[in-house]
Amino acid sequence: METISAWMDDNKSVASLRSMMEDPMLVFALEGGQPVGWKKYDQAQYKIEVDENQNDKAKEIKLCSFARPHMRSFHCAWFALFAAYLMWFSISPLLSEIRDDLQITNKDIWTSSIASLQGTLFMRFMLGPLCDKFGARVLFALVLALASIATACTGLIHTTRDLIILRLTIGMAGSCVVMCQYWVSSMFTREVIGTVSGLCSGWGNLGGGVAQVLMGSVIFPAFKEIFQGDSEKAWRFACIVPASFGFFTSIVIYYIADDCPKGNYSELKKHKSMGDVSVTANMCAGATNSNAWFLFIQYACSFGVELTMNNAASLYFRDEFGLSLEAAAAIASVCGSMSLFARGLGGYVSDQAMKTMGMRGRLLIQMTFLMLEGGLVLVFSKAHSLTESIIVMICFSIFVQAAEGSTFAIVPYVDPKNGGVITGIVGAGGSTGAIGFGLTFRQLGYGDSFFIMGCAIMGTSLFSTLINIKKHSSIFWGKEVNKKSRRKKLGKSKQQTLPATVMGSGSRTDEPSIMTEPSRITMQTW
Repeated sequence: METISAWMDDNKSVASLRSMMEDPMLVFALEGGQPVGWKKYDQAQYKIEVDENQNDKAKEIKLCSFARPHMRSFHCAWFALFAAYLMWFSISPLLSEIRDDLQITNKDIWTSSIASLQGTLFMRFMLGPLCDKFGARVLFALVLALASIATACTGLIHTTRDLIILRLTIGMAGSCVVMCQYWVSSMFTREVIGTVSGLCSGWGNLGGGVAQVLMGSVIFPAFKEIFQGDSEKAWRFACIVPASFGFFTSIVIYYIADDCPKGNYSELKKHKSMGDVSVTANMCAGATNSNAWFLFIQYACSFGVELTMNNAASLYFRDEFGLSLEAAAAIASVCGSMSLFARGLGGYVSDQAMKTMGMRGRLLIQMTFLMLEGGLVLVFSKAHSLTESIIVMICFSIFVQAAEGSTFAIVPYVDPKNGGVITGIVGAGGSTGAIGFGLTFRQLGYGDSFFIMGCAIMGTSLFSTLINIKKHSSIFWGKEVNKKSRRKKLGKSKQQTLPATVMGSGSRTDEPSIMTEPSRITMQTW
């Protein structure tokens, strides 16, 4: 600001702008010829190539880097999601033991699983718009801490009601995917977001698969050994381990990461570089976007399937093939472990399709993944041998994860100004789908339930033909708006001789900043 004041003293022609500097919403600085507000890091501190026209978001991924703010936030996001899913599904491989010790039925187990998903559904809808207001980091840490307390209380349940209430509360951990997706979309440009969000959420989702094998084949047997074969004491104490891990993670991510490339939301608001966000207005804008609801339905048939398999797989292999808890949990973990690479692969393929075919390419990839996923679930419903079931499960799990990755490669384009709301709506689709499929499994046998699931997935793949995003092509009509022509038009029609209004980190734009000589400052259109 001292530099700006000195420059004004030497240029009387712009002295009239001095009064504007007293308005906190018009405070600005000049760095490298760009009008910017306060930010925690200057350009030289970024250890990655960024796009200044997209709020300093990263244009590339450096997986081996832990530098702030971009890659530090990337690694914190996936690791925190991993901890959340580890807690969320820590009880799943233990359900058969809990069923026997509490003397409850399979219907009671499925009711508790549905309750877990209902808790997640509500939180996802709520947390989406809150991310726009407070940022993902703070909410991520808060939800992780609360979920860890609930997970640690697993050993206190004694009735079906206790189990349902417990899983309803632990279900909040499943909402962390909203913060994860929002966080990385705040750090990386839309051109690479498919790959980034796919890797981040894929590695995070791996926590669900790890929970199956870790809890069922390692921690439960270890506690059983400690308590001299007492299986009831073993499962009552086992969940303390993932709960402790989740609480520790919540503290770490709160203190070592940033909300966005320019710093934390609280700091940006303190320096008047970010305006306040209306949660109600954002929710209304996002809720009236039909594209968000089409993706909501499709995500119900990708992530909803994954959630259902995480809850059902261990029970399925134990009931259908008479396997032990340890063996069933180990096989069930294979389903979740596909997220290690398949979700990132789905996002990467979508990014490449965008380069060659525009949004039409992303939508075609989305439809193809869902169609193949649904077909393989139908095959799984007719499998009769253990080997056949495992092979087909691995194949359809790959396409489940790939469809999840391609879905969130589309999300940032739907409504950039209300990204948190759109992320929350689409994320809630996963929980909704799992609730619907869970009710099916609760009422019908495994074969019929998987058949209905497969048909539903194939049907929802056709919703890709209805998605029509502004300034982008759809499958059957429209074309991509040429970005260069938009910039040229902007330069001719919207250039003004006014100081640049400093916008918040949450603001999004595809348009370039327009600057001329120092004595002529032009308005940046956001």
